[in-house]
Amino acid sequence: MNKAPVLFLGHGSPMNTIEKNRYTEAWQKLGASLTPPRALLVISAHWFIDRTAVTAMARPRVIHDFYGFPEELFAFDYPAPGLPELAEEVSEIVKPQSIELDQGEWGLDHGTWSVLAHLYPQANIPVVQLSINAQKPLDYHLKLAALLAPLRERGVIILSSGNVVHNLSNINWKMHDKGTDWAHRFDDAVATYMTHQPSEILRVTEHPDFKIAVPTPDHFIPLLYTAGLAAAENVPALPLLRGCTLGTLSMTCYGIGLDKTLLTKDKDEEV
Repeated sequence: MNKAPVLFLGHGSPMNTIEKNRYTEAWQKLGASLTPPRALLVISAHWFIDRTAVTAMARPRVIHDFYGFPEELFAFDYPAPGLPELAEEVSEIVKPQSIELDQGEWGLDHGTWSVLAHLYPQANIPVVQLSINAQKPLDYHLKLAALLAPLRERGVIILSSGNVVHNLSNINWKMHDKGTDWAHRFDDAVATYMTHQPSEILRVTEHPDFKIAVPTPDHFIPLLYTAGLAAAENVPALPLLRGCTLGTLSMTCYGIGLDKTLLTKDKDEEV
């Protein structure tokens, strides 16, 4: 069996769930190209809590974790099944690290279903979410990612959902599909490490634009899971598409183990 791919998707606004743009079209094309996996293990920026946990329920609820959006978005449902046995596998495979089995507290948040709505619109692939432990240092997430690598040989796509650049306080609504100079600079710096030295990704914390590009770590940490998996297997994580929106959100996406025809060479090239 070929290894299941690894993905990092810049999910951006929840409105991407129901909108058509070059990013959602790229996700649709990506989903259509993938061999249906056994399951998806998703690390979403929006399950950022004080412990490491994994959803272990058979029917995870759909969480609308936002406000101020159209009713159409609140009505959106993504009734994908869970896979309790995968949750058990994750708990076992990362030992001696400890992972809590969540039987009902969480479910699927919009960091997960906003992209899966395009990758797998029929919601027929089991989905398990892994929380981001906010109490741990950044290198913990790289190490935890490496422990997850054997899941790829068991038909599990490991999908991280966040944003390389995520600064909501400086959004410019007039910059519809553009980024500020500093957003592009930081996005480019990250791309250099992801494609050449993913094991050294934490060096970007020393970049002069890091603090403005990453004012909080929640959307950045999912990227570390893709970098950690790339480093563990000594392969690059290559860009699926590059770009920024609203000035201060990077929509850049990366993949490991994908058909090369899906990859992009230019930072503004569509998939």
